[in-house]
Amino acid sequence: MFPHSRFEASGTHVLQVSRVDRWSIHHRLQELMIPSWCSADGSLQVEVNTGTAALLVHCTVKQFVASRQELVDWLERSWRL
Repeated sequence: MFPHSRFEASGTHVLQVSRVDRWSIHHRLQELMIPSWCSADGSLQVEVNTGTAALLVHCTVKQFVASRQELVDWLERSWRL
């Protein structure tokens, strides 16, 4: 799923993340009031209904799956913009 997938404007998306990260991502999405649930098959499903929700899901997942260097580069690019 990450990092090259694109979210459509609305719908349910299945995120393939490690089981360890899955629970942390799920809890963070719940804090952001984005509907998500963990399936019996180990996947994380997320309901994305707006562009803002898609961006928040992308950023949340990135925090957990990106390397430290990727996060540093992302932050530096953001500061330049």
